[in-house]
Amino acid sequence: MTSRFLQILFLLLFLTSCSDSPKMLGRFDVNNDLFLAQFDSKTDVDDIHSIAGVATMLKDSRFTGVKYHAVAGAYGIQEGLFVPANELFQLCFGKNWSDAHSDYNKALGQVLKLTTETLEDGGKVWIAEAGQSNFSSDLIRGIKKTLPEIDTKVMIHIVQHSDWNEKSTDPEDLAYVKEKSSYQKIPDGNVTGNGSPGFLDSLMNWREYVTEPELYKIWETATDIADKYNGKEDRYLNKAIAKGGLDFSDVSETCWIFGFDTLKNAKEFFGEFAATSGKQAVK
Repeated sequence: MTSRFLQILFLLLFLTSCSDSPKMLGRFDVNNDLFLAQFDSKTDVDDIHSIAGVATMLKDSRFTGVKYHAVAGAYGIQEGLFVPANELFQLCFGKNWSDAHSDYNKALGQVLKLTTETLEDGGKVWIAEAGQSNFSSDLIRGIKKTLPEIDTKVMIHIVQHSDWNEKSTDPEDLAYVKEKSSYQKIPDGNVTGNGSPGFLDSLMNWREYVTEPELYKIWETATDIADKYNGKEDRYLNKAIAKGGLDFSDVSETCWIFGFDTLKNAKEFFGEFAATSGKQAVK
């Protein structure tokens, strides 16, 4: 009787230790961490394709359990018009997104709540900046005020790939995030062969790779929105997209976070995710 009791006890202890151990997806601890995908969408429509790209990854069954939130309108000091894509955000992320373009303070409050909950539970925050650092700097300031004991240099990770995004960030905000977070600058995702995946391809046709209905709808919606606003009303003209191709270069940051940074190009991206997406819905 005692021996049987001890066996059960050891089994319970073993299962408990397994459940508490990290479940790593690249650099991301699925059990504890929070992923923030922040998009400026001003004025280049490449972010529209990037939203679809991030959703494609999150839809993959390997991302089951990943806690995530997206932010629209996380732009900096650049001029030009915003590209509205609420339908796409809703389709890709459901309730897990905030609109900083329409109501900056509300969005900041929502994201601050999520990040503080994660940090209080011992998790880290990973931010893929498909845009500038203005929103991230305000978020970190809020964390410093709410949780002054948290070492944001250790617990907040920001990933950036674009020189242009850095130059379009308020200089004080850029200096602040570099000082107060673990700021990682990776090679530019617009080109191949530089150490980051290159996700700009003017000849790429995603329809040759995407067959799963929900995923097809995501890319179809992204394509329609990008084509509608590309170069319109003095917005930036993305030549690759104008030729019918793809530009989801900002997804290189998400690949770096989750351990898929060895992918070379858009073709390999779709081979990795569109072919293995399974039936899991994007929540």
